[in-house]
Amino acid sequence: MSAFSRFTPLIRALPSTVPFVGPEAIERQRNLPVKARIGANESGFGPAPSVLAAIRARAGETWKYNDPENHDLKQALAVHLGIRADNIAIGEGIDSLLGLIVRLVIDPGSVVVTSFGAYPTFNFHANGFGCRLATVPYAGDREDLNALLDAVKREDATLVYFANPDNPMGSWWEADDIVAFTRALPETCLMILDEAYCETGPASAMPSMQALIEQPNVIRTRTFSKAYGLAGSRVGYAIGTPGTVQAFDKIRHHFGMNRIGMVAAQAALADQAYLHAVVGKIKKARERIAAIAADNGLLALPSATNFVAIDCGGDGVRARAVVDGLMQHGVFIRMPGVAPLNRCIRISVGPEHDLDLLAEALPQVLKAL
Repeated sequence: MSAFSRFTPLIRALPSTVPFVGPEAIERQRNLPVKARIGANESGFGPAPSVLAAIRARAGETWKYNDPENHDLKQALAVHLGIRADNIAIGEGIDSLLGLIVRLVIDPGSVVVTSFGAYPTFNFHANGFGCRLATVPYAGDREDLNALLDAVKREDATLVYFANPDNPMGSWWEADDIVAFTRALPETCLMILDEAYCETGPASAMPSMQALIEQPNVIRTRTFSKAYGLAGSRVGYAIGTPGTVQAFDKIRHHFGMNRIGMVAAQAALADQAYLHAVVGKIKKARERIAAIAADNGLLALPSATNFVAIDCGGDGVRARAVVDGLMQHGVFIRMPGVAPLNRCIRISVGPEHDLDLLAEALPQVLKAL
């Protein structure tokens, strides 16, 4: 059957692709069970017991829509971050917020600057609204701030995307460098500062709230999907000036947040002791992954995230063979999508059992290569 004939020219021109293939789809396609789910940068350590208790206590309320103003979580975040509630917008994870931000500022043909090989879901949204992507290469396996700024000015860009710490390489910049970059941006260019991994990175890499809160052309995005262990709840938030944040109300899905997910996020935010403990587990797991890599003659790159990029010492073909080979053993991982980053594989941290399976399977896969 042919496709519906009234799709827009933009939609007809877009390729039928998705940014990521999920582990469930891989299981179905290859008839291979995932035994170690260490590829999607989730938290295998799970949420706090206090969060699970809060979910159980409030599960009966799931028949209700969530408060469309997301009032309680905004208030809790404002206290936690030392800012005002009207500096915060809530969304269905950072991925949804990225789509809304692009929609706020992009006209067909507008130029968006990003790094070549950076988080592909942002490109997915930008392309979906008809922008023109201008990309700059990584330098030394981290995003190149100077090149990004040059591209913004050269292209008269409307929007620039930058993640710190970075996905997929795990690298980071210090806070002073980030602030200097934002100060040098033209006022007409909006910056997305994606801080999905802010809890797992060094404190020195995170600009203070006060350093950027007055800049109307900077939006910071954060999530409960990573260190807080709530990827399935889809709760993220954006931080900006009240005028910038208020614009989300014109286009967001006002009943998009699920009520139990919001309960979970508030309980997670309240349990900072558990978050601190998980961050320690993440650091320990990164060290274990690096040791497994070294034991197999591979090089783990420094990481400030909940994953480790590992240089496989070849090209994308070799890295893909490692990814596919590990899946044959039930170990699900991923890899960057473009050269030269795709010489690496990317392994998310996880419980000891998952890393034991990795340690057992990796030498067998490399030997087969």
